[in-house]
Amino acid sequence: MNKKKLEEKLREIDNSIKQHFRQEENTGVLVGLSGVSLFQFYYSKYLDVNSNANFGVEILSNVIEKINQGYGYPTFCDGISGAGWVLDHLEQADLMEIETDDLLSQLDDYLHTAMVSDMNVGNYDFLHGAIGYALYFLNRYRNTKSAKLKNRYKSYLFEFISFLDELSEKDKDGNLKWISVHPRSQEKSYNLGLSHGIAGIIGVLVKLSRYNEFKPVTETMLKGAVGYVLGFKKENNSLSLFPNRVLTNGETGGNSRLGWCYGELGIGLQLYYASKVLNDEKLRKESLSILKHAAGRTSPDTSLVKDAIVCHGSYGIAQIFSRIYKETKIPIFKDTMEFWIQDGINKAIHEDGYAGYKQWRDVNEWIVGISLLEGISGMGLVIIDYLADFETSWDECLMIS
Repeated sequence: MNKKKLEEKLREIDNSIKQHFRQEENTGVLVGLSGVSLFQFYYSKYLDVNSNANFGVEILSNVIEKINQGYGYPTFCDGISGAGWVLDHLEQADLMEIETDDLLSQLDDYLHTAMVSDMNVGNYDFLHGAIGYALYFLNRYRNTKSAKLKNRYKSYLFEFISFLDELSEKDKDGNLKWISVHPRSQEKSYNLGLSHGIAGIIGVLVKLSRYNEFKPVTETMLKGAVGYVLGFKKENNSLSLFPNRVLTNGETGGNSRLGWCYGELGIGLQLYYASKVLNDEKLRKESLSILKHAAGRTSPDTSLVKDAIVCHGSYGIAQIFSRIYKETKIPIFKDTMEFWIQDGINKAIHEDGYAGYKQWRDVNEWIVGISLLEGISGMGLVIIDYLADFETSWDECLMIS
């Protein structure tokens, strides 16, 4: 891969962010200013300069000012809990000195209330519901230096686990499933994806199960969720191995494109992580088989990929294969990661885009964006991860690591 070309693309991304960041109104990590700041801090470390980190601080000051002025959207994707996750992450990664215990504990009651409110109406969604808050509180649980706060976050997480257990339904085989409601159509289904569905539940249960405090109450749910998802795996000669969702009448949709948000790639990654915490060799082999199938989907007709964004485009695919290669050292995953990085570079063709990039919307339009999930900040973070000689962990916000 051409390092010079990738570094030039990083400069273009940096310049575009500085020109357009004021257009972003949200504060969250995946879609919001705090996620944009992550690029600046990691880019500053990559270049070994202070200027980008200083700009990152400026962006975060803007975020805090918005919250102080009444910005009240709480979610992980585009709201306050996502911004809190970024501040906590920057302290953990030694990218910024900040007393997160003093600052973030002021938000605890508000975000806890939001989490409980969402669980009471069955909204477990990762991006816009209870899983996002749980991920934030788990990070606080890990990072806090206060025994009092640690106990507080522990109680919040047990409450989340209890809610998740109460929301679960058993299928005919005794596996566990969770209903979700489409925000626009109000259609009920069992969503299998990582961004909004049961793969996201598997992801957060994996993270909780790594702690001895939670594992006794999460392990059974984790096994039940894994069993349910695997029950819908298609034949290996199928284009995509999993449907996006299962309707309440048992019907499933068509093929899923390759991407982080839906389909076999996000599902396979979470099944791999589940195999580790469950010490399940059969599940590990199954997850690697799923990921190898995904690695074979590189043509436009088989991947169904149209753009380069992290959510469902080239760079998000590259990041997942990068992580799974680091985990397994299986060569096909490295080769596939290289393919998708190059594909991401090749997609910078839009003269009116940001750094040449636009996002394809299914409503038949191309739009620009700077966010981590749907814009150039996330693309830049993937490139930094690819080039850097230091370990990054920003992709924890996507449950990729």
